[in-house]
Amino acid sequence: MYFVYDIGGTFIKFALMENNGNIKMKDKFPTTAKSAEELVAQMVEKFLPYKKAVKGIAVSCPGVVDSEKGVIYQGGSLLFMHEKNLAEMLARECHVPVVLQNDAKSAALAELWLGVAKDVHSATILTLGSGVGGGIIMDGKLQSGYHLMAGEVSYMESDFDTEKLRGEFFGRTGSAVELIKRIATKKNLTDKKDGEQVFALIAHGDEEANAIFNDYIYGLAVQILNIQYLIDPEIIAIGGGISAQPIVVERLNEAVAQIKAANPFHAAKPNIVTCRFQNDANLYGALYNFFIQFADEVI
Repeated sequence: MYFVYDIGGTFIKFALMENNGNIKMKDKFPTTAKSAEELVAQMVEKFLPYKKAVKGIAVSCPGVVDSEKGVIYQGGSLLFMHEKNLAEMLARECHVPVVLQNDAKSAALAELWLGVAKDVHSATILTLGSGVGGGIIMDGKLQSGYHLMAGEVSYMESDFDTEKLRGEFFGRTGSAVELIKRIATKKNLTDKKDGEQVFALIAHGDEEANAIFNDYIYGLAVQILNIQYLIDPEIIAIGGGISAQPIVVERLNEAVAQIKAANPFHAAKPNIVTCRFQNDANLYGALYNFFIQFADEVI
């Protein structure tokens, strides 16, 4: 058995998982820690009841992650984790091997292990959530990059302003959370995070909701074309909670076709598909990352 954590800005999921990815137990607790030490204490508390059955700990977390050393840089929404060796801190308390991986890269690893990237030459995984997470698979391996930032697509810019020397980050323009918030605000919905109600409006042809959704889709389609030209993956897989809505990938494929038809110079042919894993992707990917680092554990 393995104990797996998925550290998010709102909740920290944890699960007891078997070698084959079967989840025996899963729960979560609010992300309330204000320091690395407090976070570790909370994580250890959840681990202790299961310690006798656990061979190792796998963690998915925000930030730029040195998976080999177990060090987090920047920390994403948990800035207090900057330059902290979370793997070492947990291993000291739990007395089992601990490995870390960035959350978006964990989602990509989940697809590589048991999902849509399992039998392909190459893939780019885009996870649409509060930002846009990215993971690049080439020749069956996750790419980290020289500075550990391969796939950090949230930092890509668009609509660059030469006077201000800045543009809109893709992490904001491609944010599913922002999309839902914009439509909910426009339609005066009480709950600005109610994705189901928002997509019900889209599905029923609401003009205002569809206008905002179409702008979002075209912006995403342009970045997908850019990624296709740069990396030329066999597939580009869309993940995150929003990917459960079939209309997202359907509209993306339509938008790419329309952009290409309007400009015959476009030669890229992105194959856009839906990820297999959604909310539990980071748990599966974190566990597979453990197997990669401890090859003898791979089934």
